[in-house]
Amino acid sequence: MARIVFITGGARSGKSRLAEGLAAGFGAPLGYLATGSAGDGEMAERIARHQARRGDEWTTIEEPCDLSGALRENDGRFGAILVDCVTLWLTNLLFRYDDPAAVLTDVEKLTALFPLLRTPVIFVSNEVGMGIVPENRLARQFRDLAGEANERIAAAADEVYVTFSGLPLRLK
Repeated sequence: MARIVFITGGARSGKSRLAEGLAAGFGAPLGYLATGSAGDGEMAERIARHQARRGDEWTTIEEPCDLSGALRENDGRFGAILVDCVTLWLTNLLFRYDDPAAVLTDVEKLTALFPLLRTPVIFVSNEVGMGIVPENRLARQFRDLAGEANERIAAAADEVYVTFSGLPLRLK
């Protein structure tokens, strides 16, 4: 059974750098499973910065919705797979299904896959529930969904970290 690591924290808190460092510790080749896409120029620049920082030892796999399928398909190909990020994956699924319960079904499928994997997987997710209560239904629905999904993935993970101001704190 592969080691599963879950990293959460606020925006720009150092989650991805921590995840990249942990993944590199498993040895090359490394897989980067990207759930986001460049919908605008700013996001394209953000993606380009991340790719430049990672370097050539990383292979990028783009999969916005079928995270379980992409992990099954790439299991055994890499020293480790970094999934960045769970939050964007949840967003993609919520827009696809328009039903948080259906999204959580996909989260359950994902966590059920963990014991079957041979390749270590490191998940990055944003902590979105530490701020004010959002003013609109969709934002509240997403905040609650992300919190519940993060709980489920963290419970199934072997290690859990939270990052604050670039500093990691191991929770599990």
